[in-house]
Amino acid sequence: MSEIFNFSINSGKRKTFDAIVIGSGISGGWAAKELCDHGLHTLVLERGRNVEHIRDYPTATLNPWEFKHLQQLPLKTLQENPIISQAAGYGEDTQHFFVKDADHPYIQEKPFNWVRGYQVGGKSLIWGRACPRWSPYEFTSPSRLGYGMEWPIRYNDIAPWYAHVEKFIGVCGNKDGVETMPDGEFLPPFDFNCVEESMKSKINARYTNRHMVQGRWAHVTKPTDLHARQGRAFCQARNKCMRGCPYGGYFSSNSCTLPWASKTGNLTIYPHSVVHSIIYDEHKQKAVGVKVVNSETKETTDYFAKIIFLNASALNSTLILLNSTSKRFPNGLGNDSGTLGKYVGFHNYRGTISGDIEGFEDKYSFGYNPSECMVPNFRNVRKQDTGFVGGYMAFMGANRGRGSNTNEPFGADFKEAMTKPGPWSAYIYMQGETILKESNHVYLSKTEKDQWGIPLLVTSVGYDDNDEKMTKDFLEQGSEMLETAGVKNIVASDRHWPPGLDIHEMGGCRMGGDPETSMLNKWNQLHACKNVFVTDGACMTSTGIQSPSIFYMSLTARAVAHAASELKKGNL
Repeated sequence: MSEIFNFSINSGKRKTFDAIVIGSGISGGWAAKELCDHGLHTLVLERGRNVEHIRDYPTATLNPWEFKHLQQLPLKTLQENPIISQAAGYGEDTQHFFVKDADHPYIQEKPFNWVRGYQVGGKSLIWGRACPRWSPYEFTSPSRLGYGMEWPIRYNDIAPWYAHVEKFIGVCGNKDGVETMPDGEFLPPFDFNCVEESMKSKINARYTNRHMVQGRWAHVTKPTDLHARQGRAFCQARNKCMRGCPYGGYFSSNSCTLPWASKTGNLTIYPHSVVHSIIYDEHKQKAVGVKVVNSETKETTDYFAKIIFLNASALNSTLILLNSTSKRFPNGLGNDSGTLGKYVGFHNYRGTISGDIEGFEDKYSFGYNPSECMVPNFRNVRKQDTGFVGGYMAFMGANRGRGSNTNEPFGADFKEAMTKPGPWSAYIYMQGETILKESNHVYLSKTEKDQWGIPLLVTSVGYDDNDEKMTKDFLEQGSEMLETAGVKNIVASDRHWPPGLDIHEMGGCRMGGDPETSMLNKWNQLHACKNVFVTDGACMTSTGIQSPSIFYMSLTARAVAHAASELKKGNL
């Protein structure tokens, strides 16, 4: 796929490049692809092992009975991994793409479940794949309604980059004309099943400001010539995505951006490369390279480049900047504002509701739809119209399992019942905006370090009263929507789980127009060190409502175009 080196056997590898990208996940893969397309010799540093598309997906085609524990997790695994085992998608079939708790410790000042996947491709192998665009309101609401800081960009600044990314990765969806979830460059969506179609009709008929729409998902449903040139086929609707897709049906760095970058001849990837810090040159007054510790040998090596893109994921990128100290920046690279590590947020996923649907017993669904339906935000859009600030969207759907009569605990009757379709059920769950507050922060431990000599990250992030009010509102409104859709026996639950399990941590190195209150400018450059760019979740000025991954990709492509232009002009 690309130039892969093993530190332990190759001590003479190249050390100077045009650009360095830290992290190979969703945004790091995009940084590599765009930099290489601009003709820049680019080094990607990944702290985990190498994973190559298809070759390194060991469980992709296995049947349930081919797993040692029939896809159940042994008690020992759960006991040894109390944090990561709670992550969505973690199981016997996917655990090799998630970290082990003991290998990567951190300190929780407040309960926070930090979900990580360290390998080439990062969490792009195990992400949820939802790709709605931010609406114009999400850029203006925090400052306009008084609960956050002004964004230095607007929807129109990022819209063409959304289109650029959507066309390349393949996003399916329908053009619904909903202002709080803008339309994009979509491939055909996955169809509603019969119950979802009925639910949509009833919900859309009752409400003027609520819409149940087909999900916008990073799946190739009808490949274009561009996807064929990437070597990707259409999604097979197996819904085994987090095992790694041998068809390239969903977007990952491994199946899409990294192979594309490799074809340019400009890409080098060094796995097993734990980034210690970014090297700042006091005389040149800019960053000149990256200090790396080999994860296997503990050997330390410096790599050098003209520009550096930091894409290690929100908290790791913040950690690296905090650990990048110098005489000029004693409190972390670029941290003149004192905001580095502060204003950390996440998405509120606590509310979930489910129930039963009667009828439709003569119908079933075909395949395993890997997408879900969406309900775009309808709260606090033009003005604050509730007792809380911010908004929420929802994911929902309906399905039919097996077992028309499973009252028999075992035996022939139970076996016979399981051969027949069971009843239909429906669900809805929330994804809510949270407020980026100075009190929600992370910092480096002064006493504890990891096995590579890097200070452990301390997380001090929690919910607030606004989150409680939003969750309560969703449980009420979501129950009402399900009831409108004909759902019976509705059960609404607040999961009360800690932040982090949403896997949407954001902030810590936020964008802003004022260097005194932010870390990054409108091009994702450090205000105080212009040749370092941060384009992953750390850069977020507010959390917004939509799933953020495609926003990171779009910000990355936009920032690379600016960086390449400035480099060509001699300004970096």
